[in-house]
Amino acid sequence: MALRNYTSLFKEIKKSHFLYLQSLVLFLTTYIDWTLLPYVTKLEGTYLPIFMISFFMLLGALDGIVQPLFKHIKIYNIYLFTICLDILQILSYSFVNYSIIGFTYLILSIFTIQAITFEIARVHTVDFMQDEAIELKDYLMLRSFMISSAIIFGSISAMLFDYFDIKLVNLLIYVAILGIGAIFIQFKLYKKFKKIIYSNDIEILKEKRDIHEKFRM
Repeated sequence: MALRNYTSLFKEIKKSHFLYLQSLVLFLTTYIDWTLLPYVTKLEGTYLPIFMISFFMLLGALDGIVQPLFKHIKIYNIYLFTICLDILQILSYSFVNYSIIGFTYLILSIFTIQAITFEIARVHTVDFMQDEAIELKDYLMLRSFMISSAIIFGSISAMLFDYFDIKLVNLLIYVAILGIGAIFIQFKLYKKFKKIIYSNDIEILKEKRDIHEKFRM
């Protein structure tokens, strides 16, 4: 049965601690964004002119254009930048008490930059799946599954918060706690990526030195 494909995907996660962390942080960050998104969209439509809404849409469409600029960037630097963005996002929640319009602009800017960074990271992460004994098709399927699940649960959470008339401040506290957990996992991935790339760079330099010494002999 086709349902058995789900079992095989979950087995892939259990095989690799690295893949488990990847899936967990992907789920958490997507869940947080899609829990907030309906509220941000409402604020956007209430306080922003059409010109600015179109401007943010334009920026969000640049991901495919700017990706070649980051072709040779180190994946751990992308994760470090993502961690900084997530910290900034959590700090931005306190701004809602001072200016709701300013908060709307700030959170939309962060969301837009995160979306572009997310696509850049997706391209660079694929290379590391080759060392995890997982087929590219399975990895992409697993990634899509985690994203879709997070969107579903995030949307349901937003509906429940709205149904029970939970204040935006309380919602922000909730996602801030989840965000801190996501940052902790991202930092572990950052260290792992950096260790892998650093080890590979040392090995490449050693091979070049050995080849150079052979030619000298």
